Amino acid sequence: MPPQPSKSGDPARSLSLLWRTQEPAPRRRGGPGLSVDRIVAAATEIADSEGLTALSMRRVAESLEVGTMSLYTYVPGKGELIDLMVDAAYGDLDTRDRTGHWRERLRGIAYANRELYVRHPWMLQVVTIRLLGPNLIAKYDHELSAVDGLGLSEVEMDSTVNLIDGYVESAVRQALGAEQVARESGMDDAQWWRTYDPLLTALVDESAYPTASRVGTAVGRAHQAVHDPEHEFSFGLERVLDGVQVLVDSRSTNTG
Repeated sequence: MPPQPSKSGDPARSLSLLWRTQEPAPRRRGGPGLSVDRIVAAATEIADSEGLTALSMRRVAESLEVGTMSLYTYVPGKGELIDLMVDAAYGDLDTRDRTGHWRERLRGIAYANRELYVRHPWMLQVVTIRLLGPNLIAKYDHELSAVDGLGLSEVEMDSTVNLIDGYVESAVRQALGAEQVARESGMDDAQWWRTYDPLLTALVDESAYPTASRVGTAVGRAHQAVHDPEHEFSFGLERVLDGVQVLVDSRSTNTG
């Protein structure tokens, strides 16, 4: 699922809305009043169920049963609306303080971010500046707390949480892309493997590709598919954490 360019909102307007420094009072004439939160919730529901390409101010207005122009009293345009949706989605993350080993905390952060993208896959289609809204800052503060006090510099702390977030985003993007291919083909990895493995076995000369044949056969038998997304995510995450472990250990050695 490659990112689709989306028009960013005006940063000043988006920030004002994100921090709610300027929000019209809800109007109740003719039914429940509108508000920024109601508009964002309706837009998010559309994006979750139909994708970001289905999102428009008119589509949101229809779902709220109001005129399109009435939305502009609260949100200047689609770009600012998407900025609000992204920050609101970050509010779904559990950012309660937790104790425990930093590795376990980072692992929990990774899985929480993965679940967020699975709930809101359209977030991976947004190409825009990440404005520092209240929920994004809360997310960032929570994630930094997992590596605070380990001897890392502030820049290294920032790079570490960005490394985890970047890995998760890439892994989920690939997994969702595979799911999209499966939906379009009507055949998941396991079905593909059962259908085409005999054909591949007949076509591929194992002596010409001995390593690929040996490994590919082992993987197919282990997963009964071309690959296992759960295994791939967990395996990759642990290797990323191994790299962070090396960095943390080096700081402990230097200060010891």
